[in-house]
Amino acid sequence: MDLFDQNLKKDNPLAYRMAPRTLDEVVGQEHIIGKGKLLRRLIETDKVSSIIFFGPPGTGKTALARVIANTTKGYFEWLNAATAKVDDIRKVSLEAKNRKKMYRQKTILFLDEIHRFNKLQQDVLLPDVEEGLFILIGATTENPFFYVNAALVSRSQLFELKPLSTDNLKQITNNAINDKERGLGKLNLKVTDEALHHWAKIADGDARKALSALELAALSTTPDNKGNINIDLKTAEESIQRKSVVYDKHGDQHYDTISAFIKSMRGSDPDAALYYLAKMIYAGEDPRFIARRICICAAEDVGNADPLALVISNAAREIAEFVGMPEARIPLAQATTYVATAPKSNAAYVGIDAALKDVKENPTLPVPNHLKNANYKGEKGMGKGKGYKYAHDYEGGIVSQEHLIEKRKYYEPKDIGFEKKIRSRMQENNQEKT
Repeated sequence: MDLFDQNLKKDNPLAYRMAPRTLDEVVGQEHIIGKGKLLRRLIETDKVSSIIFFGPPGTGKTALARVIANTTKGYFEWLNAATAKVDDIRKVSLEAKNRKKMYRQKTILFLDEIHRFNKLQQDVLLPDVEEGLFILIGATTENPFFYVNAALVSRSQLFELKPLSTDNLKQITNNAINDKERGLGKLNLKVTDEALHHWAKIADGDARKALSALELAALSTTPDNKGNINIDLKTAEESIQRKSVVYDKHGDQHYDTISAFIKSMRGSDPDAALYYLAKMIYAGEDPRFIARRICICAAEDVGNADPLALVISNAAREIAEFVGMPEARIPLAQATTYVATAPKSNAAYVGIDAALKDVKENPTLPVPNHLKNANYKGEKGMGKGKGYKYAHDYEGGIVSQEHLIEKRKYYEPKDIGFEKKIRSRMQENNQEKT
């Protein structure tokens, strides 16, 4: 039984009509349904066991369930956790039991938005899943480890769906434009590449959003005197209620903007840094990429002048990835303004580059004998570790001892911020050693 209604009506939304019917029609998610991948093998051989699909909206969770429904010889049931009740589950369970007993036919239950079931409702599913009374396919936009019963998770195969790429979304919208059976192929659409790119970019990995924008543009645009419906960038912007920002993730705008962002933080201009941050966020830049650049700037340009800058930047990176957009903009903004207003020192950055250059260009310095490892009796007999002075045995933990056989100077802390204290401490340590 196909509960997804193969006889699609013309008044159904375009995104629903264009949902893939077979594995070959699925666009993207090659990491789980590519040739030879586990999920593809399970679907093609009709050996699907309990599964949980998780990932952002519009990435194909329900679409894959539909493909399974069209492929399996089992009986397919569909419930939405937002509206389903415990009685609905028990009804499915009873019917599955009778179906298995009378016809030896398996039942597959697709439970959309499974995270909306509370613990009690999820517990009701567990015995039937354990006994194999029905095969559960759950779909959720949330992390299943946080929102789904641990026992259900342990008894299910987990497949993460990733946001669709710009190229994926262009292919999906092009398919809809050209499909005369389910799509808009009979409307004589003339869509510019700029419009297609804008939808793909602003949809942010969500096929449903891109197709909805295409449909809105197509239905709201008056045909010209030749019967063509012309959709340009302006129409595309109106259909998705977002203006186009000149920004290419792989072109000059990408590199110029991230360069200006870093240089604004380095130059202690929080307002300029926030502007470039906003431009990247609005244009759909990956927040993880932005967070990584903030972390690098904190280490390279702030360094030990304010060690907390790196801590805050790394925390912002973790939080941004955890909460996702749009909330991720807040910790990113906090880290950006902190790094921009922090005292600056590149001493650690300059120091490691100087040390690397020395190692690369000059003879390698051997480790002094008194610093060598001497854990074994034989090593001590070779003189390893002999004469080593344990710093904690001396006042203040400071001891006069050579750690390189030749003197080197790489780290020169600046007289600013916390590094001013480091500089003073190093001077005091050197005096005590002498």
